[in-house]
Amino acid sequence: MTKRADIAPGILKDNPSLPHSRLDGQVDPNSPMHGIGPSLPYPVKASVTRVRSALWLTRSHGRADESGLRILFYHRVSEDRDELAVHPRRFREQMDYLAGAGYQVVDIVQIADLLDAGEVPKRTIGLNFDDGYLDVAEHALPVLAEHGFRATVFIATGVTDKRASFAWYRRQPPLLGWAEIAELDRGGTLGFEAHSVTHPNLLAVDDLQAAAEIEDSKGELEARLGRRVTAFSYPAGLFGERERRLAGGAGYRVAVSCEPGVNLPDTDRFALRRRQIDARDRLLDFRAKVSGGHDTPLPLRGVYRQLRYGEVRGKPRAASMRR
Repeated sequence: MTKRADIAPGILKDNPSLPHSRLDGQVDPNSPMHGIGPSLPYPVKASVTRVRSALWLTRSHGRADESGLRILFYHRVSEDRDELAVHPRRFREQMDYLAGAGYQVVDIVQIADLLDAGEVPKRTIGLNFDDGYLDVAEHALPVLAEHGFRATVFIATGVTDKRASFAWYRRQPPLLGWAEIAELDRGGTLGFEAHSVTHPNLLAVDDLQAAAEIEDSKGELEARLGRRVTAFSYPAGLFGERERRLAGGAGYRVAVSCEPGVNLPDTDRFALRRRQIDARDRLLDFRAKVSGGHDTPLPLRGVYRQLRYGEVRGKPRAASMRR
């Protein structure tokens, strides 16, 4: 797999020469468009998930569909009573399952490498964490390192340095700081990529702000890490043709959505598919998500997201159509 190209290193924490986003001074923390949170009520989602997992087990007898590359993503790994937080014990159980079943776990850049090479190796899973919470380093990193797994962490640069906050929290959990992010990025297990500046609903902002969110998060993160940033995660997975075009124009190599399914060599690189691992997922649910039992969206999910966020999705493009 190809290595990520370096750019000028030596950028220090809190260096006043670091670029600032064009959004500075424009964010209203009381605005309903400042941030966005979960897209489905969790109790409903958990109930439907369990039914689908049981149906998968009955249908497949537990055999995995290995027809493509799947990406799993988390937000937090913590004992907190937070629907975005998978308990550390449950996270270890999930990673132990992957290791025991012979899976190779790679980051998003490695997934892109494989797809670009036309390779879809069996028993290979992509892994990432959204938002950059401190507990990922505290609880997930040791387990990943123990198994030799890698993962991408997508961060919203303006939230990381406290110019903005995640609007769905009354008290936001601690985030990784810039010095920790730079050190961890050099460590090899976790690689950091862009997740916008302030984590807005990109569909609800004008062209100038959408471009700033996508482009400036890349520039700010590159300055902190001293290397190129090539992957983008659409906040809450909300995007349309404009956001896809802006991500490509900003110089990203790939972008990930929240649409479930497998990724193949002809999958649109700016709409890679992922499946979220939820706090209420049992091991059976996790196995089903890894193995193809949840490759289609939950019933009425598209209608819900269109009514709540204005998301309208056309037919996915093939990778050859993006170049």
